[in-house]
Amino acid sequence: MKKKFSLEINSPCSENFYKMTPNLNGSFCNSCAKNVIDLSTKTNSEVAKFIAENKNKSICARLKTSQLEEEFEVNEVSKINNFKYAAVVAASVLLTSTVVGQEKELAKTEQGCSETTSFKLGKIAYQETKNISFVLSGKILEKATNKPLSSKKYPELQLYVSGSNVSVKVDAKTGAYSIPLLLDKKTTEISITINSNDSSYSKSIMIELSKIRNNSLILNLSIDSKTEMEKHIILGGLGVNYIDSKKIKNS
Repeated sequence: MKKKFSLEINSPCSENFYKMTPNLNGSFCNSCAKNVIDLSTKTNSEVAKFIAENKNKSICARLKTSQLEEEFEVNEVSKINNFKYAAVVAASVLLTSTVVGQEKELAKTEQGCSETTSFKLGKIAYQETKNISFVLSGKILEKATNKPLSSKKYPELQLYVSGSNVSVKVDAKTGAYSIPLLLDKKTTEISITINSNDSSYSKSIMIELSKIRNNSLILNLSIDSKTEMEKHIILGGLGVNYIDSKKIKNS
């Protein structure tokens, strides 16, 4: 059963996310001694999956204001459906056991049938890992000037890329960045998010892993900060509003 919901943060927090202690899911806030989950870099499906797995927990999160206008959807399996599924599985097991038992009985009564058994010899095959580890680096520059983004207007620039568990700082003077990634070898597209306090930029871009040399891949990014950088990052206790009017707050 599909269930729709929206998100809210009733009491936005003024703490600086970049001064918190980074971890795999976001950052730890020393002021309130809570872990702040960074959902601002997640896709709608990733947010929906996270909410489904943590709906009964108290969550402090980091969001884009645009996410507060989104409608999310998650699949929920009812207990009745679970029971029906279990019953079907049990019936299937019973039926299979009965058929196997009948086959064994028939085998005992057959006479004069020769059994042939085939064997295969050779090396055991194995599948090599599908992931590739490398460092993505380059520069983030202003499209109009081909220079780094203004450090006064966009201080403490941070870059997050799908395939990495951390965000990295962007050099204010050169616009240079370097971030370790672990991606599937078949990956052709990655999501990039650039944050600066309450401003951010998100985009999906094509990537050619065949161009990796010495575990390194160069990717320069050109941004029109006037139209593509948006002010919309907020922090606070996360609330979940289900479209069926049932309201659950995790704050």
